[in-house]
Amino acid sequence: MNSQYYLTEVDKDPKSIFCYYNLKGENFIELHSHSKGQFLYTEGGVVFIKTNTSEYYLPARHYMWIPSHVKHAIYPSSPKVIMKNIYFPENLNSADFYKKEGIYPINNLLMELLLFTANWKGDITSGQKNKFIIFNAFKAILEESFSTSLPIELPHPKDGRLIAIVNYLKESIHEEHLLPKLAAKFSMTDKSVYRLFKKDFGMSYIKYYTQLRIFKSLEYLVNSDHNISEIGSMVGYNSLPTFSNTFTKVMGKRPSEYRKSNEIYA
Repeated sequence: MNSQYYLTEVDKDPKSIFCYYNLKGENFIELHSHSKGQFLYTEGGVVFIKTNTSEYYLPARHYMWIPSHVKHAIYPSSPKVIMKNIYFPENLNSADFYKKEGIYPINNLLMELLLFTANWKGDITSGQKNKFIIFNAFKAILEESFSTSLPIELPHPKDGRLIAIVNYLKESIHEEHLLPKLAAKFSMTDKSVYRLFKKDFGMSYIKYYTQLRIFKSLEYLVNSDHNISEIGSMVGYNSLPTFSNTFTKVMGKRPSEYRKSNEIYA
């Protein structure tokens, strides 16, 4: 699908609810925005969503809410990824949930509604009474049932020194990078690197580095046949228990449980 589709059709009727399901095989959807808020659900892999401030990792069986007018680009991790999108008109009186970016696990009720509406496509208007009511109910359920947003995002570095450090960490994710050795490589002190991360990201080096490794492992878990021990090693962990326990602490489930949940619904 031409990415211009997202810049024209979605907002053509400002009062409609617009749906497009089963986007599959997309490699990249360029930076764009909508005057409508976007519900983005994914199956079969990880989707990377980049905004002006952060990079989000949307795992399978989760959804992201993207508020209206937020510029974002979308990168599916694999051609196997399926995306389902519903765009809702902006409401100035909307609850706080709709005003901020967030990633949430999908619940059974929302999943059933997605399956029920699987063949619906394009503009859903008030003239299509039953369909319009169902999607408005869907939006109300989002507001009523959401839990705390999962912190599956990494901020973009601004400082030139930090950009170089982050790029190095990403390029050599298979190695373990202890702070003293990392600082020495960039001719900095431990304290200088620590302060740089806190000032630019508002988090410690250890927290950022841990999240980077775990988020990268999500991609390996759903897009490769490597066993969990191998995946731990691929993101720099020498110990399977350490990797598994850290993954569970960050993601709320064990790597094996996450891999099993990565099924595609019809």
